[in-house]
Amino acid sequence: MSYTQTFLDRCQELVGIIRNQEEAIQTSASWFAKSILEGRMVHVFGSGHSRIMVEEMWPRYGSFPGFNPIVELSLTFHNLVVGANGQRQAMFLENVPGLAAQILRNFDLSILDSALIISSSGCNIVPIEMAEIFQSKGIKTVGLISKKHSEASTSKKSDGKKLADFCDLVLDSGAPVGDAMVKIEGLETPVAPGSTIGSCMLINAIKAEVANLLTQAGHPPKVLTAGAVIGAEKATELFQAAYDEHGHRVAKLYQQNGTASYVSENNPLK
Repeated sequence: MSYTQTFLDRCQELVGIIRNQEEAIQTSASWFAKSILEGRMVHVFGSGHSRIMVEEMWPRYGSFPGFNPIVELSLTFHNLVVGANGQRQAMFLENVPGLAAQILRNFDLSILDSALIISSSGCNIVPIEMAEIFQSKGIKTVGLISKKHSEASTSKKSDGKKLADFCDLVLDSGAPVGDAMVKIEGLETPVAPGSTIGSCMLINAIKAEVANLLTQAGHPPKVLTAGAVIGAEKATELFQAAYDEHGHRVAKLYQQNGTASYVSENNPLK
């Protein structure tokens, strides 16, 4: 069997793992749809390569407004690898206590919001503290981890707690310990990670369920759609309408920042 076939077989196994989480997917979707119907947003965060899942949710073709993609370049800019803005710094920063609170200080959080935090290991400090803050505010929080990898890993947080400890619901990408899924003869360490594959399946399954719930509620989402599907004019109209809606939703997240009520009630730093 070729290594391509081995990798694809592992991916097929991931499909089964995701399929077995349908109830949890639907529960997540119900929480997210409720936030969107209330005029609020679903906060989506991931550091490192988990930012891929944030961008998979929104904005891209086949996605729609209602999600607040929180992507910190200092934690996710991988292209330079070494030197200024290199990987060493990014990997260091994602384990700095207090950074999550500084990020969320930018937003006027509401109990009507919900959140999705992605971290394969679930052991880095920033995503853990993100979930901790959201949960402390009564915000429904979903964690997306690689369960086997997380269970085998050690938390960087001083109290030993992991992302799953601060989530109302946890989804599993299905990836193995260490993420990589293919063992090469003569090579000590495996290659070809699977967490992105499983996580993207989860993201888009949730997206489909949310779109259905919004449509059933009489508020069909403005989906970013290619001109090849609906024509250039209609596609442009949808793009503009979707971005306008996103702007209006995001504006609500800044309205109370710095006010006395915000500082006393919603400040994640207190």
